[in-house]
Amino acid sequence: MDYQAVLEEVAAYARPYVGHGQVADYIPALEKVPTDRFGIALADINGEVYGVGDWEVPFSVQSISKAFSLALVMANDSEDIWKRVGREPSGTPFNSLVQLEWENGIPRNPFINAGALVVTDRLQTLTGDASTTMLHFLREESGNPDLAFDQAVADSEAEHGDRNAALAHFMASFGNLENPVPSVIEHYFWQCSIEMSCRDLAAAGGFLARHGLRADGSRLLEAREAKRINAVMLTCGTYDAAGEFAYRVGLPAKSGVGGGIVAVVPGRCTLCVWSPGLDSRGNSVAGAAALDHFTSLTGWSVF
Repeated sequence: MDYQAVLEEVAAYARPYVGHGQVADYIPALEKVPTDRFGIALADINGEVYGVGDWEVPFSVQSISKAFSLALVMANDSEDIWKRVGREPSGTPFNSLVQLEWENGIPRNPFINAGALVVTDRLQTLTGDASTTMLHFLREESGNPDLAFDQAVADSEAEHGDRNAALAHFMASFGNLENPVPSVIEHYFWQCSIEMSCRDLAAAGGFLARHGLRADGSRLLEAREAKRINAVMLTCGTYDAAGEFAYRVGLPAKSGVGGGIVAVVPGRCTLCVWSPGLDSRGNSVAGAAALDHFTSLTGWSVF
């Protein structure tokens, strides 16, 4: 398949959607990102990367980082994390407190904010430095040694992070955090602030398409573990629009309010698309349209 030609056709299809939606203005550092940006990249299972548009422009990964933190925890703990976080779609906003009270401090899944805080907490216990561990991993898998945290984004999130702090304190009251709340939310904000391009993210997520194998051929995850992360991405990775996204696109995916979406075609490739305009559920409008057209054009989905 001519990946470059496919991406160019997908980009042309998505172009009318670029600029639609709203940026994540509740994080002031993200409010300044122009809405007319669009990039898409595809990394095949051999590590070759193709791209179109703004595919090499760095952006804030935000919640896409949750997929990588989950993978790093499972690489060390295998199934143990599921004793502290569920695997079901939430049906509520990603920063909701409501379900936590009903479910005794056990988050519904690892991709809502409460669940991601539990995963970060466990990664902190396992490594002693959750955010730096993730940054080093992403540098290695992307092949980009210059990846870095964005201080302005991290500071902005910390200044407006009362809801996340409330989630963490609430879970701590149920005994579902191992580390002090300030440490957990600090590492969580740093993880979300990492800047990467579509090229970087498509390459870094390749282990999910290679059934757990890293870029250097070593094994990060057992095949069954990679399968399970992909499954949770399919059912929970695009906030409370996961059902609609699965219906339209049919691929495991993780989105972030920075406008990025990483999607996986197991055994074939990993994609990343970026456009900052978000729909009401926090997913990139143009990004979802692009991935919808990609699966329609190629016939590649998990269904």
